Amino acid sequence: MTNRDDWLIDMDAGPIFVQIAKNVRRFLARGDLTVGEKLPSARDLAARLSVNPNTVVHAYSELEVQGVLETKRGLGTFVREDAPVETMQQDLLRSAAMRYASELRRLGVSTKEAMAVLQEVLDAGET
Repeated sequence: MTNRDDWLIDMDAGPIFVQIAKNVRRFLARGDLTVGEKLPSARDLAARLSVNPNTVVHAYSELEVQGVLETKRGLGTFVREDAPVETMQQDLLRSAAMRYASELRRLGVSTKEAMAVLQEVLDAGET
C-alpha cells in the first residue's frame, strides 16, 4: 500500500483512529489505494505506525460503517467495490479549502490576494 512516511499521524492531533481513517480516505482519493485492494492487517499496520492494534481495528470499523471498507472473514479487510471515491476526493478538497478560507478570514486577506498566492504556490509546485 504505502510506506510509513505516507501516513500522517500526529500523536497530539486528536484521536489516532480518526487520523488513520482520514489517511485511508486520502489514499483512495489520490489513487494510492484502489477499489478491491486489500489493506494491511490491523496488527501489521499498528506495528508500522507504532499504535495499538485496537486503534486500527476501530478505524477500519468506522470505515466499514461508512461503506468504504469490507471485512471478508479469513481473508482480510478490503476497499469496497462501490466505495465512494469521488465523493471522498471532493470532501477532502472542500475540507482543505474551508481550512484555507478560515485562515484567510483570520488574517483579513482579500479573496483576490488569496487566489493570487494560491496560484503562485500551485505554479511553483509547492505543497
